[in-house]
Amino acid sequence: MSKVSRFFLVTPHSPTVDLGLFILRAGISLLMLPHGWSKLQRLNDKPVDFYNFLGMGSDMSLLLIVIAEFFCSLALILGIGTRAILIPLMIGMAVVAFMVHGADSFSEKEHALLYLVPYVVLFITGPGKYSMDYFFMGKQMKYAEEKARRYF
Repeated sequence: MSKVSRFFLVTPHSPTVDLGLFILRAGISLLMLPHGWSKLQRLNDKPVDFYNFLGMGSDMSLLLIVIAEFFCSLALILGIGTRAILIPLMIGMAVVAFMVHGADSFSEKEHALLYLVPYVVLFITGPGKYSMDYFFMGKQMKYAEEKARRYF
């Protein structure tokens, strides 16, 4: 099995854990969508007043965070490419917490950190059985289950 396949492999969990991962995925995404939607509405504003975190300009920074907060959140609800789409979400929340609010008090960073923690958890655990990743990676999943049974 290739490294890419392992990255997208959905590991087996109990049905309650899989349901919990789905609720976490959908819940955190539904809470993030309004943030991304409001920024999506600002894309046509000129001049764009947005934090320039990459030195590529406010326009590009806003576009990247819209992609993360809105479009990656939609993909996360469905569980499509979960680990890959969590990367921009984690980067976005880390930038907000440690760069945008870096000099601020903890209470100012807390909101971004409350999003960052579930993203990290989902990155570690994977999306669970109730995801498109599980549907598409079915053959690899069966292989992993058979291999696990041989060891136990």
